[in-house]
Amino acid sequence: MTAAEQRPLAPGAFPEGFVWGTATSAYQIEGAVDADGRGPSIWDVFCRVPGAIARGESGDHACDHYHRWREDVALMSELGVGAYRFSVAWPRVLPEGAGRVEQRGLDFYRRLVDELRARDIEPFVTLYHWDLPQALEDRGGWRVRDTAERFADYAEVVAGALGDRVRYWITLNEPYCSAIAGYAEGRHAPGAREGHGALAAAHHLLLGHGLATERLRGRPGLRVGITLNMSPAVPAGPAPEDAAAARRMDLLVNRQFTDPLLGRRYPEDMAETFGAITDFSFRREGDLEIIGAPLDFLGVNYYYRIHAAAAPYEQPDPARRTAADIGARTVVPEGVRTSGLGWPVEPEGLHQTLTWLARRYPGLPPIYITENGYGDDGTLQDDGRIAYLRDHLAALADAIADGVDVRGWFCWSLLDNFEWARGYAARFGLVHVDYATQARTPKASFHWLRAFLREHAPAGPDQRSGSPSSTR
Repeated sequence: MTAAEQRPLAPGAFPEGFVWGTATSAYQIEGAVDADGRGPSIWDVFCRVPGAIARGESGDHACDHYHRWREDVALMSELGVGAYRFSVAWPRVLPEGAGRVEQRGLDFYRRLVDELRARDIEPFVTLYHWDLPQALEDRGGWRVRDTAERFADYAEVVAGALGDRVRYWITLNEPYCSAIAGYAEGRHAPGAREGHGALAAAHHLLLGHGLATERLRGRPGLRVGITLNMSPAVPAGPAPEDAAAARRMDLLVNRQFTDPLLGRRYPEDMAETFGAITDFSFRREGDLEIIGAPLDFLGVNYYYRIHAAAAPYEQPDPARRTAADIGARTVVPEGVRTSGLGWPVEPEGLHQTLTWLARRYPGLPPIYITENGYGDDGTLQDDGRIAYLRDHLAALADAIADGVDVRGWFCWSLLDNFEWARGYAARFGLVHVDYATQARTPKASFHWLRAFLREHAPAGPDQRSGSPSSTR
Protein backbone atom coordinates (compact mmCIF):
# COMPACT_ATOMS: atom_id res chain seq x y z
CA MET A 1 0.00 0.00 0.00
CA THR A 2 1.04 3.58 -0.60
CA ALA A 3 1.15 6.15 2.15
CA ALA A 4 -2.02 7.69 0.70
CA GLU A 5 -3.82 4.35 1.00
CA GLN A 6 -2.77 3.87 4.61
CA ARG A 7 -3.43 7.41 5.85
CA PRO A 8 -6.97 8.30 6.95
CA LEU A 9 -8.21 11.53 5.45
CA ALA A 10 -8.57 14.33 7.97
CA PRO A 11 -11.40 16.85 7.70
CA GLY A 12 -10.24 19.74 5.55
CA ALA A 13 -8.39 17.54 3.05
CA PHE A 14 -10.57 19.01 0.30
CA PRO A 15 -11.02 22.73 -0.31
CA GLU A 16 -14.09 24.72 0.62
CA GLY A 17 -16.73 24.51 -2.08
CA PHE A 18 -15.42 21.20 -3.40
CA VAL A 19 -18.11 19.51 -5.51
CA TRP A 20 -19.19 15.99 -4.57
CA GLY A 21 -21.31 14.14 -7.08
CA THR A 22 -22.27 10.97 -8.82
CA ALA A 23 -22.64 10.25 -12.53
CA THR A 24 -24.60 8.25 -15.11
CA SER A 25 -25.19 8.28 -18.87
CA ALA A 26 -28.38 8.22 -20.89
CA TYR A 27 -28.11 4.96 -22.82
CA GLN A 28 -26.84 3.10 -19.78
CA ILE A 29 -29.78 3.92 -17.51
CA GLU A 30 -32.74 5.47 -19.31
CA GLY A 31 -34.24 2.55 -21.21
CA ALA A 32 -37.48 3.56 -22.98
CA VAL A 33 -35.68 3.57 -26.32
CA ASP A 34 -38.94 3.82 -28.28
CA ALA A 35 -40.69 6.32 -25.99
CA ASP A 36 -41.85 9.80 -26.95
CA GLY A 37 -40.37 9.90 -30.42
CA ARG A 38 -36.78 8.95 -29.62
CA GLY A 39 -34.86 7.89 -32.70
CA PRO A 40 -32.40 4.98 -32.94
CA SER A 41 -28.79 5.48 -31.89
CA ILE A 42 -25.69 3.62 -33.00
CA TRP A 43 -25.92 1.63 -29.77
CA ASP A 44 -29.46 0.49 -30.49
CA VAL A 45 -28.22 -0.85 -33.81
CA PHE A 46 -24.92 -2.26 -32.52
CA CYS A 47 -26.68 -4.19 -29.76
CA ARG A 48 -28.54 -6.13 -32.47
CA VAL A 49 -25.30 -7.38 -34.05
CA PRO A 50 -24.81 -11.05 -33.09
CA GLY A 51 -21.94 -11.41 -30.65
CA ALA A 52 -21.42 -7.68 -30.16
CA ILE A 53 -22.77 -7.56 -26.59
CA ALA A 54 -22.36 -10.17 -23.89
CA ARG A 55 -25.39 -12.46 -23.71
CA GLY A 56 -27.06 -10.48 -26.50
CA GLU A 57 -28.17 -7.76 -24.07
CA SER A 58 -29.04 -4.15 -24.86
CA GLY A 59 -30.01 -0.87 -23.27
CA ASP A 60 -33.64 -1.23 -24.31
CA HIS A 61 -34.83 -1.24 -20.69
CA ALA A 62 -31.67 -0.64 -18.63
CA CYS A 63 -32.66 0.95 -15.29
CA ASP A 64 -35.89 2.47 -16.65
CA HIS A 65 -34.64 5.82 -15.39
CA TYR A 66 -36.84 7.52 -18.00
CA HIS A 67 -39.80 6.60 -15.81
CA ARG A 68 -38.11 6.26 -12.40
CA TRP A 69 -36.07 9.44 -12.36
CA ARG A 70 -37.77 10.87 -9.27
CA GLU A 71 -36.81 7.76 -7.30
CA ASP A 72 -33.23 8.07 -8.51
CA VAL A 73 -32.96 11.75 -7.62
CA ALA A 74 -34.27 10.88 -4.15
CA LEU A 75 -31.43 8.37 -3.83
CA MET A 76 -28.91 11.10 -4.68
CA SER A 77 -30.42 13.31 -2.02
CA GLU A 78 -30.23 10.49 0.51
CA LEU A 79 -26.59 9.90 -0.45
CA GLY A 80 -25.79 13.53 0.26
CA VAL A 81 -24.17 14.56 -3.01
CA GLY A 82 -24.48 18.12 -4.19
CA ALA A 83 -24.06 17.48 -7.92
CA TYR A 84 -25.21 15.02 -10.57
CA ARG A 85 -23.55 14.48 -13.92
CA PHE A 86 -25.85 12.97 -16.54
CA SER A 87 -25.99 12.92 -20.31
CA VAL A 88 -28.66 14.01 -22.75
CA ALA A 89 -29.53 11.45 -25.41
CA TRP A 90 -28.99 13.12 -28.79
CA PRO A 91 -31.58 10.88 -30.55
CA ARG A 92 -34.15 11.69 -27.86
CA VAL A 93 -33.87 15.38 -28.77
CA LEU A 94 -33.13 15.18 -32.52
CA PRO A 95 -34.38 11.76 -33.65
CA GLU A 96 -32.78 12.11 -37.09
CA GLY A 97 -29.67 13.77 -35.69
CA ALA A 98 -30.59 17.15 -37.19
CA GLY A 99 -33.64 19.11 -38.18
CA ARG A 100 -36.81 18.12 -36.33
CA VAL A 101 -36.69 18.71 -32.57
CA GLU A 102 -38.59 16.31 -30.31
CA GLN A 103 -40.01 18.52 -27.59
CA ARG A 104 -41.03 15.57 -25.43
CA GLY A 105 -37.38 14.61 -25.09
CA LEU A 106 -36.37 18.10 -24.04
CA ASP A 107 -39.24 18.21 -21.57
CA PHE A 108 -37.95 15.06 -19.88
CA TYR A 109 -34.60 16.68 -19.18
CA ARG A 110 -36.25 19.92 -18.02
CA ARG A 111 -38.27 17.97 -15.46
CA LEU A 112 -35.15 16.12 -14.31
CA VAL A 113 -33.18 19.33 -13.90
CA ASP A 114 -36.02 21.00 -12.02
CA GLU A 115 -36.18 18.09 -9.58
CA LEU A 116 -32.42 18.25 -9.05
CA ARG A 117 -32.61 21.97 -8.38
CA ALA A 118 -35.47 21.44 -5.93
CA ARG A 119 -33.18 19.13 -3.94
CA ASP A 120 -30.15 21.45 -4.10
CA ILE A 121 -28.28 19.16 -6.50
CA GLU A 122 -26.24 20.95 -9.18
CA PRO A 123 -26.74 19.46 -12.67
CA PHE A 124 -23.68 18.85 -14.84
CA VAL A 125 -24.93 18.09 -18.36
CA THR A 126 -22.93 15.95 -20.78
CA LEU A 127 -24.09 16.50 -24.34
CA TYR A 128 -22.54 13.39 -25.89
CA HIS A 129 -21.98 10.09 -24.12
CA TRP A 130 -21.58 7.90 -27.22
CA ASP A 131 -25.19 7.61 -28.46
CA LEU A 132 -24.83 9.10 -31.94
CA PRO A 133 -28.11 9.12 -33.89
CA GLN A 134 -27.97 6.26 -36.38
CA ALA A 135 -29.12 8.60 -39.14
CA LEU A 136 -25.83 10.49 -38.85
CA GLU A 137 -23.78 7.29 -38.77
CA ASP A 138 -25.49 6.30 -42.01
CA ARG A 139 -24.03 9.48 -43.51
CA GLY A 140 -20.50 8.74 -42.30
CA GLY A 141 -20.67 9.26 -38.56
CA TRP A 142 -17.73 10.89 -36.85
CA ARG A 143 -15.52 10.05 -39.84
CA VAL A 144 -16.97 13.09 -41.62
CA ARG A 145 -16.82 16.76 -40.78
CA ASP A 146 -20.56 17.27 -41.15
CA THR A 147 -21.20 15.32 -37.92
CA ALA A 148 -19.13 17.85 -35.97
CA GLU A 149 -21.25 20.64 -37.41
CA ARG A 150 -24.48 18.82 -36.60
CA PHE A 151 -23.23 18.32 -33.06
CA ALA A 152 -22.87 22.07 -32.66
CA ASP A 153 -26.47 22.51 -33.84
CA TYR A 154 -27.61 19.90 -31.32
CA ALA A 155 -25.68 21.64 -28.51
CA GLU A 156 -27.45 24.88 -29.32
CA VAL A 157 -30.86 23.20 -29.17
CA VAL A 158 -30.18 21.66 -25.76
CA ALA A 159 -28.69 24.86 -24.37
CA GLY A 160 -31.76 26.72 -25.56
CA ALA A 161 -33.94 24.38 -23.50
CA LEU A 162 -31.76 24.02 -20.39
CA GLY A 163 -29.38 26.96 -20.39
CA ASP A 164 -31.56 28.94 -18.01
CA ARG A 165 -31.20 26.27 -15.32
CA VAL A 166 -27.90 24.44 -16.02
CA ARG A 167 -24.53 26.15 -15.46
CA TYR A 168 -22.06 23.32 -16.14
CA TRP A 169 -21.81 21.82 -19.62
CA ILE A 170 -19.59 18.96 -20.80
CA THR A 171 -19.46 18.65 -24.58
CA LEU A 172 -18.07 15.12 -24.99
CA ASN A 173 -17.46 12.14 -22.77
CA GLU A 174 -14.30 10.16 -23.57
CA PRO A 175 -13.70 10.87 -27.28
CA TYR A 176 -11.00 8.17 -27.14
CA CYS A 177 -13.68 5.52 -26.60
CA SER A 178 -15.94 6.92 -29.32
CA ALA A 179 -13.13 7.09 -31.87
CA ILE A 180 -10.80 4.20 -31.02
CA ALA A 181 -13.08 1.64 -29.33
CA GLY A 182 -15.84 2.45 -31.82
CA TYR A 183 -14.04 3.01 -35.13
CA ALA A 184 -10.71 1.14 -34.69
CA GLU A 185 -11.21 -1.75 -32.27
CA GLY A 186 -14.81 -2.53 -33.21
CA ARG A 187 -15.78 -3.41 -29.64
CA HIS A 188 -18.05 -0.38 -29.26
CA ALA A 189 -20.65 1.11 -31.58
CA PRO A 190 -20.58 1.45 -34.52
CA GLY A 191 -18.26 -1.57 -34.52
CA ALA A 192 -15.79 -0.46 -37.22
CA ARG A 193 -12.15 -1.50 -37.55
CA GLU A 194 -10.43 1.28 -39.43
CA GLY A 195 -7.23 3.28 -39.58
CA HIS A 196 -7.79 6.61 -41.32
CA GLY A 197 -11.50 6.60 -40.40
CA ALA A 198 -10.83 6.18 -36.69
CA LEU A 199 -8.26 8.99 -36.60
CA ALA A 200 -10.63 11.20 -38.59
CA ALA A 201 -13.32 10.39 -36.01
CA ALA A 202 -11.00 11.45 -33.18
CA HIS A 203 -10.28 14.74 -34.92
CA HIS A 204 -13.90 15.46 -35.78
CA LEU A 205 -15.00 14.71 -32.23
CA LEU A 206 -12.58 17.37 -30.99
CA LEU A 207 -13.73 19.73 -33.73
CA GLY A 208 -17.33 19.12 -32.69
CA HIS A 209 -16.35 20.00 -29.15
CA GLY A 210 -14.84 23.28 -30.33
CA LEU A 211 -17.79 24.19 -32.53
CA ALA A 212 -20.26 23.37 -29.75
CA THR A 213 -18.20 25.44 -27.32
CA GLU A 214 -18.59 28.45 -29.62
CA ARG A 215 -22.38 28.03 -29.55
CA LEU A 216 -22.50 27.59 -25.77
CA ARG A 217 -20.34 30.68 -25.27
CA GLY A 218 -23.16 32.65 -26.82
CA ARG A 219 -25.17 32.18 -23.63
CA PRO A 220 -23.95 34.13 -20.61
CA GLY A 221 -23.11 32.30 -17.42
CA LEU A 222 -22.51 28.84 -18.89
CA ARG A 223 -19.30 27.02 -17.93
CA VAL A 224 -18.02 24.72 -20.63
CA GLY A 225 -15.65 21.76 -20.46
CA ILE A 226 -14.92 18.36 -21.95
CA THR A 227 -14.33 14.99 -20.27
CA LEU A 228 -11.38 12.78 -21.22
CA ASN A 229 -10.64 9.29 -19.98
CA MET A 230 -7.01 9.31 -18.96
CA SER A 231 -4.63 6.53 -18.00
CA PRO A 232 -0.90 6.99 -17.49
CA ALA A 233 0.89 4.58 -19.81
CA VAL A 234 3.99 3.13 -18.16
CA PRO A 235 6.39 0.47 -19.49
CA ALA A 236 5.59 -3.05 -18.33
CA GLY A 237 9.29 -3.84 -18.08
CA PRO A 238 12.78 -2.38 -18.42
CA ALA A 239 13.22 -3.17 -22.13
CA PRO A 240 13.48 -0.17 -24.51
CA GLU A 241 10.79 -1.82 -26.62
CA ASP A 242 8.35 -1.59 -23.70
CA ALA A 243 9.20 2.08 -23.20
CA ALA A 244 8.48 2.72 -26.88
CA ALA A 245 5.21 0.80 -26.63
CA ALA A 246 4.19 2.87 -23.61
CA ARG A 247 4.85 6.08 -25.53
CA ARG A 248 2.67 4.89 -28.42
CA MET A 249 -0.06 3.92 -25.97
CA ASP A 250 0.19 7.32 -24.30
CA LEU A 251 -0.27 8.95 -27.71
CA LEU A 252 -3.27 6.77 -28.57
CA VAL A 253 -5.10 7.20 -25.26
CA ASN A 254 -3.98 10.58 -23.94
CA ARG A 255 -1.92 12.98 -26.00
CA GLN A 256 -3.83 12.91 -29.30
CA PHE A 257 -6.64 14.52 -27.30
CA THR A 258 -4.90 16.60 -24.63
CA ASP A 259 -2.35 18.26 -26.92
CA PRO A 260 -4.92 19.78 -29.35
CA LEU A 261 -7.30 20.72 -26.53
CA LEU A 262 -4.83 22.14 -24.04
CA GLY A 263 -1.78 22.97 -26.14
CA ARG A 264 -3.24 23.86 -29.55
CA ARG A 265 -0.86 21.46 -31.21
CA TYR A 266 -0.82 17.99 -32.70
CA PRO A 267 1.54 15.53 -30.96
CA GLU A 268 4.92 15.43 -32.62
CA ASP A 269 4.87 11.63 -32.96
CA MET A 270 1.47 11.38 -34.72
CA ALA A 271 3.05 11.05 -38.16
CA GLU A 272 5.61 8.49 -36.99
CA THR A 273 2.93 6.31 -35.38
CA PHE A 274 0.07 6.70 -37.85
CA GLY A 275 1.62 7.99 -41.08
CA ALA A 276 1.22 4.66 -42.86
CA ILE A 277 -2.57 4.61 -42.41
CA THR A 278 -3.52 8.25 -42.95
CA ASP A 279 -2.48 11.43 -44.69
CA PHE A 280 -4.29 13.52 -42.04
CA SER A 281 -6.34 15.13 -44.81
CA PHE A 282 -9.19 15.58 -42.34
CA ARG A 283 -7.25 18.41 -40.69
CA ARG A 284 -7.92 21.93 -41.94
CA GLU A 285 -6.30 25.26 -41.30
CA GLY A 286 -7.87 26.87 -38.28
CA ASP A 287 -9.05 23.62 -36.68
CA LEU A 288 -6.59 23.86 -33.81
CA GLU A 289 -7.85 27.32 -32.90
CA ILE A 290 -11.41 25.99 -32.74
CA ILE A 291 -10.46 22.84 -30.82
CA GLY A 292 -8.15 24.64 -28.40
CA ALA A 293 -10.53 27.40 -27.36
CA PRO A 294 -10.15 28.11 -23.61
CA LEU A 295 -12.04 25.76 -21.29
CA ASP A 296 -13.73 26.69 -18.04
CA PHE A 297 -12.84 23.25 -16.71
CA LEU A 298 -11.46 19.88 -17.75
CA GLY A 299 -13.23 16.66 -16.81
CA VAL A 300 -10.97 13.68 -16.10
CA ASN A 301 -12.24 10.10 -15.89
CA TYR A 302 -9.76 7.82 -14.15
CA TYR A 303 -10.07 4.08 -13.52
CA TYR A 304 -6.63 2.46 -13.86
CA ARG A 305 -3.06 2.82 -15.05
CA ILE A 306 -1.91 1.16 -18.29
CA HIS A 307 1.17 -1.10 -18.18
CA ALA A 308 2.27 -1.37 -21.81
CA ALA A 309 4.42 -4.09 -23.31
CA ALA A 310 5.74 -4.39 -26.85
CA ALA A 311 3.74 -6.83 -28.96
CA PRO A 312 3.59 -7.98 -32.58
CA TYR A 313 1.38 -5.92 -34.85
CA GLU A 314 -1.90 -7.64 -35.70
CA GLN A 315 -1.55 -6.68 -39.36
CA PRO A 316 1.90 -7.11 -40.95
CA ASP A 317 1.15 -4.55 -43.68
CA PRO A 318 1.40 -1.10 -42.04
CA ALA A 319 -1.03 0.45 -44.54
CA ARG A 320 -3.77 -1.99 -43.51
CA ARG A 321 -3.54 -1.55 -39.76
CA THR A 322 -6.30 -0.06 -37.64
CA ALA A 323 -5.56 2.97 -35.52
CA ALA A 324 -5.45 0.68 -32.46
CA ASP A 325 -2.84 -1.67 -33.97
CA ILE A 326 0.24 0.07 -32.54
CA GLY A 327 2.49 -2.83 -31.50
CA ALA A 328 1.56 -2.66 -27.84
CA ARG A 329 -0.51 -4.64 -25.39
CA THR A 330 -1.61 -4.01 -21.82
CA VAL A 331 -0.61 -6.31 -18.99
CA VAL A 332 -1.45 -6.49 -15.30
CA PRO A 333 1.75 -6.64 -13.21
CA GLU A 334 2.12 -9.48 -10.78
CA GLY A 335 1.06 -8.55 -7.26
CA VAL A 336 -1.08 -5.56 -8.24
CA ARG A 337 -4.59 -5.45 -6.81
CA THR A 338 -7.34 -5.82 -9.38
CA SER A 339 -11.02 -4.95 -9.50
CA GLY A 340 -13.79 -7.45 -10.09
CA LEU A 341 -13.28 -6.80 -13.81
CA GLY A 342 -9.56 -7.52 -13.62
CA TRP A 343 -8.51 -3.87 -13.91
CA PRO A 344 -5.43 -2.79 -11.93
CA VAL A 345 -6.22 -0.85 -8.76
CA GLU A 346 -3.46 1.78 -8.50
CA PRO A 347 -4.58 5.00 -6.83
CA GLU A 348 -1.18 6.53 -7.44
CA GLY A 349 -2.11 6.55 -11.14
CA LEU A 350 -4.72 9.22 -10.43
CA HIS A 351 -2.12 11.39 -8.70
CA GLN A 352 0.26 10.75 -11.60
CA THR A 353 -2.37 11.78 -14.16
CA LEU A 354 -3.21 15.03 -12.43
CA THR A 355 0.35 16.14 -11.77
CA TRP A 356 1.34 15.25 -15.37
CA LEU A 357 -1.45 17.46 -16.71
CA ALA A 358 -0.37 20.36 -14.50
CA ARG A 359 3.28 20.04 -15.62
CA ARG A 360 2.62 19.57 -19.33
CA TYR A 361 0.00 22.27 -19.84
CA PRO A 362 0.71 25.66 -18.22
CA GLY A 363 -2.52 27.52 -17.58
CA LEU A 364 -4.42 24.25 -17.14
CA PRO A 365 -8.08 25.00 -16.31
CA PRO A 366 -9.66 23.69 -13.10
CA ILE A 367 -10.26 19.94 -13.10
CA TYR A 368 -13.25 17.88 -12.08
CA ILE A 369 -12.86 14.13 -11.66
CA THR A 370 -16.01 13.34 -13.63
CA GLU A 371 -15.78 9.55 -13.24
CA ASN A 372 -13.97 7.33 -10.78
CA GLY A 373 -15.29 3.92 -9.81
CA TYR A 374 -14.98 0.18 -9.39
CA GLY A 375 -16.61 -2.67 -11.27
CA ASP A 376 -17.63 -5.98 -9.73
CA ASP A 377 -20.46 -8.54 -9.80
CA GLY A 378 -22.94 -6.41 -7.90
CA THR A 379 -22.57 -7.76 -4.38
CA LEU A 380 -24.28 -5.63 -1.73
CA GLN A 381 -21.36 -5.92 0.68
CA ASP A 382 -18.97 -4.33 -1.82
CA ASP A 383 -15.84 -3.93 0.28
CA GLY A 384 -13.67 -3.78 -2.82
CA ARG A 385 -15.50 -0.67 -4.01
CA ILE A 386 -15.19 0.97 -0.60
CA ALA A 387 -11.43 0.36 -0.56
CA TYR A 388 -11.09 1.64 -4.13
CA LEU A 389 -12.98 4.86 -3.41
CA ARG A 390 -11.19 5.45 -0.12
CA ASP A 391 -7.74 5.01 -1.63
CA HIS A 392 -8.44 7.09 -4.73
CA LEU A 393 -9.85 9.94 -2.68
CA ALA A 394 -6.65 9.88 -0.63
CA ALA A 395 -4.59 10.08 -3.84
CA LEU A 396 -6.80 12.92 -5.03
CA ALA A 397 -6.23 14.80 -1.78
CA ASP A 398 -2.47 14.37 -2.29
CA ALA A 399 -2.71 15.88 -5.80
CA ILE A 400 -4.63 18.85 -4.43
CA ALA A 401 -2.02 19.28 -1.70
CA ASP A 402 0.63 19.24 -4.43
CA GLY A 403 -1.02 22.20 -6.11
CA VAL A 404 -3.33 20.72 -8.75
CA ASP A 405 -6.55 22.74 -8.98
CA VAL A 406 -9.23 20.06 -8.61
CA ARG A 407 -12.71 21.38 -7.92
CA GLY A 408 -14.81 18.23 -7.61
CA TRP A 409 -15.21 14.44 -7.78
CA PHE A 410 -18.02 12.32 -9.23
CA CYS A 411 -18.43 8.65 -8.38
CA TRP A 412 -19.22 6.30 -11.24
CA SER A 413 -21.91 5.29 -10.88
CA LEU A 414 -25.09 6.00 -9.00
CA LEU A 415 -26.75 2.83 -10.32
CA ASP A 416 -25.74 -0.52 -11.70
CA ASN A 417 -26.44 -0.16 -15.41
CA PHE A 418 -25.89 -1.36 -18.96
CA GLU A 419 -22.11 -1.54 -19.22
CA TRP A 420 -21.74 -1.39 -23.01
CA ALA A 421 -20.18 -4.51 -24.57
CA ARG A 422 -20.13 -6.22 -21.16
CA GLY A 423 -23.91 -5.97 -20.86
CA TYR A 424 -25.36 -6.13 -17.37
CA ALA A 425 -22.88 -8.45 -15.65
CA ALA A 426 -20.37 -5.69 -14.86
CA ARG A 427 -21.72 -3.48 -12.09
CA PHE A 428 -20.34 -0.11 -11.01
CA GLY A 429 -23.26 1.21 -8.97
CA LEU A 430 -23.43 2.49 -5.44
CA VAL A 431 -27.00 1.21 -5.74
CA HIS A 432 -27.85 -2.34 -6.79
CA VAL A 433 -30.50 -2.69 -9.49
CA ASP A 434 -32.60 -5.84 -9.86
CA TYR A 435 -33.26 -5.59 -13.58
CA ALA A 436 -36.24 -7.94 -13.43
CA THR A 437 -38.11 -5.83 -10.88
CA GLN A 438 -36.17 -2.52 -11.16
CA ALA A 439 -35.85 -2.51 -7.36
CA ARG A 440 -33.04 -0.25 -6.10
CA THR A 441 -31.02 -1.33 -3.06
CA PRO A 442 -28.18 0.84 -1.69
CA LYS A 443 -24.95 -1.13 -1.25
CA ALA A 444 -22.45 -0.90 1.58
CA SER A 445 -20.45 1.59 -0.52
CA PHE A 446 -23.48 3.89 -0.67
CA HIS A 447 -23.64 4.01 3.13
CA TRP A 448 -19.84 4.41 3.38
CA LEU A 449 -19.83 7.33 0.95
CA ARG A 450 -22.76 8.99 2.71
CA ALA A 451 -20.83 8.88 5.99
CA PHE A 452 -17.68 10.12 4.23
CA LEU A 453 -19.54 13.11 2.81
CA ARG A 454 -21.00 14.00 6.18
CA GLU A 455 -17.45 14.28 7.47
CA HIS A 456 -15.78 15.94 4.49
CA ALA A 457 -18.62 18.09 3.09
CA PRO A 458 -20.39 19.05 6.31
CA ALA A 459 -21.67 22.49 5.33
CA GLY A 460 -24.77 21.25 3.48
CA PRO A 461 -26.01 21.65 -0.09
CA ASP A 462 -24.51 25.09 -0.75
CA GLN A 463 -21.00 23.80 -0.10
CA ARG A 464 -21.60 20.41 -1.69
CA SER A 465 -22.75 21.92 -4.98
CA GLY A 466 -19.77 24.26 -5.05
CA SER A 467 -19.32 27.97 -5.44
CA PRO A 468 -19.06 29.48 -8.92
CA SER A 469 -15.65 28.75 -10.38
CA SER A 470 -13.58 31.31 -12.17
CA THR A 471 -12.96 30.97 -15.89
CA ARG A 472 -9.64 31.02 -17.60
